[in-house]
Amino acid sequence: MIVLAVLRHDQRLADMTGGNNVSESTVRRWRDELIGLLAVQAPRLDRALKKIARLGGEVVLIDGTLIPTQRRTGKADRRNYSGKHRTHGLHFLALTDERGRLVWISAARPGRTHDNTAARHDHVLVHLRAAGLGALADLGFRGLDNDVRDPVIVTGFHASRTHKLTVGEKDANRVFAIGRAPVEHGFAHLKNWRILAKLRIDPARATQLLRALLVLTNLEINR
Repeated sequence: MIVLAVLRHDQRLADMTGGNNVSESTVRRWRDELIGLLAVQAPRLDRALKKIARLGGEVVLIDGTLIPTQRRTGKADRRNYSGKHRTHGLHFLALTDERGRLVWISAARPGRTHDNTAARHDHVLVHLRAAGLGALADLGFRGLDNDVRDPVIVTGFHASRTHKLTVGEKDANRVFAIGRAPVEHGFAHLKNWRILAKLRIDPARATQLLRALLVLTNLEINR
């Protein structure tokens, strides 16, 4: 319960010691042990997709998000600055099913990482084809799947200076946005853990934390 309070409400370790008659180092050890035990239960990408296919699913929803972090000194932290969000953070990819239930989360990457770069690194397209599933994605994933005849990753229509959207394309984008809406609900459930409001832990351990919170989030939703 002490560790859950730390994760849910972002309680500082020092604040949890006095009333619970334990030392700060003990709370830190409990937190790290529980995060490690939960993180190993998070599903791998290939297994998560195959499970959805076995249950009769046809598509998943994919999106990227930025988890804010404290700004650190030194050149190494520059790559964590996201020009899109104008803040320092860590980039994560996540997949949900059609209802918005989180099924997989990627490793942490520098905040400046593009969605497509992360998806290529994780071989998302290959795993989707292997599982026989499609994916709905936002315009940030344009160019990831160049198979015109049989695309696996589908995005909406993109307007540019030389191409204005037709009425039909605008209508299609609205329908598409409704289909993708549940992925935002999935992220919202995950970010209910206030420790993610601004990560203060070592970025090298952020992957474990996010995967542990994915497991806890699904336990909470499915109880």
